[in-house]
Amino acid sequence: MMAFDMGGPVNKVAYTFATTGLAAGLELAAAGTPVGEVGQFKIMAIVMAAGMVPPIGMALATVLNKKLYDDAERENGKAGWLLGASFISEGAIPFAAADPTRVIPSIMVGSAVTGGLVGLFGNAIPAPHGGIFVFPLVTNVFAYIAAILIGAAVTAFMVNFLKGMNK
Repeated sequence: MMAFDMGGPVNKVAYTFATTGLAAGLELAAAGTPVGEVGQFKIMAIVMAAGMVPPIGMALATVLNKKLYDDAERENGKAGWLLGASFISEGAIPFAAADPTRVIPSIMVGSAVTGGLVGLFGNAIPAPHGGIFVFPLVTNVFAYIAAILIGAAVTAFMVNFLKGMNK
């Protein structure tokens, strides 16, 4: 959901669902439940990581196969690193606007892979935001970072494969 419209209404529904659960999660944590065992915090971690993947994945794609992207797209790719690291999913919008049939499925698959891995790793975040700013709060942060990078790689390879089929 975070990748489907990159900051649009579907993305905001996923974010709102995750943040709504934080209040209940904070009550559990205050009662002594360890952060890593609070399900609501795990949902937040999944949503946050999945939202970072679209711009990072597209940034990586522009580096891995420059010939598939024009100068403007390569410049947008450079910005995608910072936007993704800051949890600004909208960094992938220029790519999706230019080539929606290849970009949107690719970023959705990459984000889904990341979300699945974050769930598998049991990561949790007790804060209503993502990006590198909350890394100190993430449980098992190295697995969390790995999940984001794996999802970004899936996005990059998939979009480049799909774009390459058209050339």
